[in-house]
Amino acid sequence: MRNIHKTLLILTLFSLTLHGQNQNKVAEKYQILPFGSIKPTGWLKTQMQKDVDGFVGNLDKLLPNLINDPIYSTGRLHKNSTVKDLGNNKEGDAEGSDQYKWWNSETQSNWWDGYIRNVILLNDKAGLKKVDQYVQKVLKSQDEDGYIGIYDKELRYNFNSENGELWSKATMYRGLLAYYEYSKDKKVWNAIVKAVDNVMTNYPIGKSSPFESGKAFNGGVSHGLTFTDVLDKMYQITGNKKYVDYALFLFLDFSKTYQSEKDVQLNNILNPNYKLQSHGVHTYEHLRPLLVATYAANNSELQKALEIYIQRIEQATTLTGGAIGDEWIAERTADATHVGYEYCSLHELLDSYTVLLQKQGNPKTAEAIETIFYNAAQGSRNPNHSCIAYLKTDNSYEMMGTKNGEVEPNRNQTRYKYSPAHQDVAVCCNPNAGRITPYFIEKSWLKENENTLVNVILMPNSVETKIQNQLIKIETITEYPYENTFTFKISNPNYVQPIIKIRKPSWVTKVITNESYVLENDFIVIDRKFGNEDKIQIEFKTEIQIKEDANQEKYFSYGALFYAKPIDAIEQRGKSYFTHFNDLTYKPIDTNRFEFIEDNQATFNNGQIIFNAKNKITNQIEDIRLIPFGKTILRQVSF
Repeated sequence: MRNIHKTLLILTLFSLTLHGQNQNKVAEKYQILPFGSIKPTGWLKTQMQKDVDGFVGNLDKLLPNLINDPIYSTGRLHKNSTVKDLGNNKEGDAEGSDQYKWWNSETQSNWWDGYIRNVILLNDKAGLKKVDQYVQKVLKSQDEDGYIGIYDKELRYNFNSENGELWSKATMYRGLLAYYEYSKDKKVWNAIVKAVDNVMTNYPIGKSSPFESGKAFNGGVSHGLTFTDVLDKMYQITGNKKYVDYALFLFLDFSKTYQSEKDVQLNNILNPNYKLQSHGVHTYEHLRPLLVATYAANNSELQKALEIYIQRIEQATTLTGGAIGDEWIAERTADATHVGYEYCSLHELLDSYTVLLQKQGNPKTAEAIETIFYNAAQGSRNPNHSCIAYLKTDNSYEMMGTKNGEVEPNRNQTRYKYSPAHQDVAVCCNPNAGRITPYFIEKSWLKENENTLVNVILMPNSVETKIQNQLIKIETITEYPYENTFTFKISNPNYVQPIIKIRKPSWVTKVITNESYVLENDFIVIDRKFGNEDKIQIEFKTEIQIKEDANQEKYFSYGALFYAKPIDAIEQRGKSYFTHFNDLTYKPIDTNRFEFIEDNQATFNNGQIIFNAKNKITNQIEDIRLIPFGKTILRQVSF
């Protein structure tokens, strides 16, 4: 009976979408500012500039054959196209080989998306010129009917097996939309509108099944569900409901067809015995299509499904924000040592949470976003070189290719190392590493209404927008999360009177400010007249917190940061690229492990946590010093 009920639910929602009867879209809490309205400052801007000077800005030079492959133009795929040599070790992680045909579209479009956003936010003149040339090249590739994609006319929209039709479009169009919001170039906008209309015409609601692709592995098809990212952004820009209605159609079609990546299918979500099992990246990126569908449909069962799905993801996530992704979740729960997370998973979950935050407005979500970025993501970057870890664990005892030295049967694991490219596995994490910071910044300030500006995610940045149709600029001067003091420098030449809301994190024990404010749902609300040049000063007091994960292991945190004991290691160079780019592995020198004791006498001093712990080898109590998790390579973080 339960399965019949779920099937009827899908059919009912399909009918509402088909006949245009779904008029009661759920109201969204916040409005997004156009991309480019919020720019990084301080240490965050410095880090982004290092990324652009490093692998993020040079991936096209590191891997020119992948980034410059004309797969969207003269090299479009046709029925006689063969699998491409991508330079990776095809070790059997995914079934079949058809995925290798479309992989270059993901690699280059995700890289361009990140590169476009970075150079816009940094106002990098040389980078912007390069981006302009790329965008013009894309526009020239568009067919008369609006098609922008990777297939020739014989293949496009005509599949019964694995393909990258919607996925290749999603990855490219996201970058084009960011460029349009920055440039306001009508030619770009018209091209995007025409390209999206081309999809909706060739996969019409109720008369097609975009996700019907047989009964074999279809990872590219499943990735294509994120075309809803494009549709949601189109809705945010235009207010035209046809885009989210189409997103609902895509989600429901996905739910009723065979999928190898099936965690988000509605029947599986509503099955109380189902556990997350799919490729982690798919699972976390698919939170966004579920969100868009839920807000489009205004349906209680979808809202229930959204709550269940979020709870399942939380169970798969470590305290530092590392969501299982090594590579499949496989019905496991998060673990500090024996379960890893992928950099792609970190980005996709962060992006999904930013959409959840914008639509739902829960400050708990903002805290989860900060946790991912400031801890798991920073902790997967190499603090001394321009490279990232493909896979990482919270407790990272070695980075020699395998997960803390564990042998995985029938698999030559090489992901646990640092690389500017990771071509031996797949060039997916490095492009996403270029995307994560701009996406993190994009929704740090949101509008609640025309009078209210909300600082939901805390960081050094500046926002420029209009309140009451008048320009206002706010620069957040802070070293957060390494310090918890903020100066909001306000430029207000037209003397508008905005309401400014600033999120108060859950770990704050005391707010110090001279401002008169009220506390509303964990937001500090300041409503006063602001001068031409004004400022708000706030300090958050906190104390050491000891948090316990599902395995009863203890983590130490202070403010937004988790702290870890760094482990000394020998750095070893692997593959070398041009100039200063290298693959790097780390062999531990120190093999001591430490155990939590109740009488740990933990104190915070000069950016470090000092406490007592038991050495598991000597059984002696020792003083341990912890530093921010994100500044470590090898480390012990749970005790």
